[in-house]
Amino acid sequence: MEIDLLGEPYERRVIDLGRDDEGPVIATVVSRRAERSEGRAVLYVHGVVDYFFQTHLADFFVDRGWDFHAIDLRKYGRSLLPHQTPNFCRDVSEYFPELDAAAELIGAKTLLVNGHSTGGLIAAMWAHARRADGIVDGLFLNSPFFDFNARWVERRPLLKAISALARRTPYRIMPFALNEVYGQSIHAEHNGEWTYDLTWKPTKGFPIRAGWLAAIGRAQRQLRAGLAIPAPILVACSTRSYRGSKWREDSMTADSVLDVEHIARYAPRLGSHVTVVRFDGGMHDLTLSGPAVREQVFSEVGRWVDAFLTPAASANPPNAALASAAPPSAAPATASAAADGTRPEVAEAAAPVVPAGASATTPPAATPADPG
Repeated sequence: MEIDLLGEPYERRVIDLGRDDEGPVIATVVSRRAERSEGRAVLYVHGVVDYFFQTHLADFFVDRGWDFHAIDLRKYGRSLLPHQTPNFCRDVSEYFPELDAAAELIGAKTLLVNGHSTGGLIAAMWAHARRADGIVDGLFLNSPFFDFNARWVERRPLLKAISALARRTPYRIMPFALNEVYGQSIHAEHNGEWTYDLTWKPTKGFPIRAGWLAAIGRAQRQLRAGLAIPAPILVACSTRSYRGSKWREDSMTADSVLDVEHIARYAPRLGSHVTVVRFDGGMHDLTLSGPAVREQVFSEVGRWVDAFLTPAASANPPNAALASAAPPSAAPATASAAADGTRPEVAEAAAPVVPAGASATTPPAATPADPG
């Protein structure tokens, strides 16, 4: 245990994961303790080309009495070693050992797993694989990566061909690249309000490898066929996607990475108790959206946590002030999301949209597997 690069009160522990074909492998757990957690803890799992830096997210949970932990997965952020290919994996199950180890280290009576983007896909697959073990008590998936944001021919036939290629040359670099619009929308050096390490989270991303594409595609196909996660799940995303290849003001109020309709469509296939919330003006990482949207996000997450994971006697009101307060690692805001003061859309997955604030607890009807 040592002080993390974020400084006190953040601590970090390194998990030794042995070796793979590139050499030694580690993962890193960053922790901040609540004054009185009563055994409740959050485990945050970041997205691709990402690592944990969102200290305002930790503030929100700690102020509600939850211990906060974030894992930098193998070959990401704090866990990326000089000899490694950044962000690479051959199968998402490779991440399960460090998630198992992190859960054991945390030792919580109640564990909420918060996954963002690719971390949302990984967290869902892990929760499904460990469903009989009672490890995960709830899932909050922030813009989870359920499908590639591309044309059908690229998402299905082309990905199938890449999967065959990956078996022979998994490290082969593919002629695809991360859209720079999102990074330009959130980093303070461009049009955003956040500062983070561009070595670990470069605006242009890292080269995309055949093995990684194949691994993500396999996990997504399994998810679309249907999982059986028994824990309650909150899936959150924006109301719209931004399709442009160049930055415009519109990209500050939409998901410029994923197709949000994929998220809403496939969410019911996670399990029998799924709630979907959509935020007008939300960006890809909803917690990095403009202040007004962040306030809505934290308010809805707080209501959901209180409803499904927090005993009534210990529930705390949401701290809306966190939404407008920049974290220690954030620069002053240079742009903010437009908001009309309305509540976000809330719906139980596979059910009609209901007004925010209304209860939606009926389990969704079974959904057929995606034919693709």
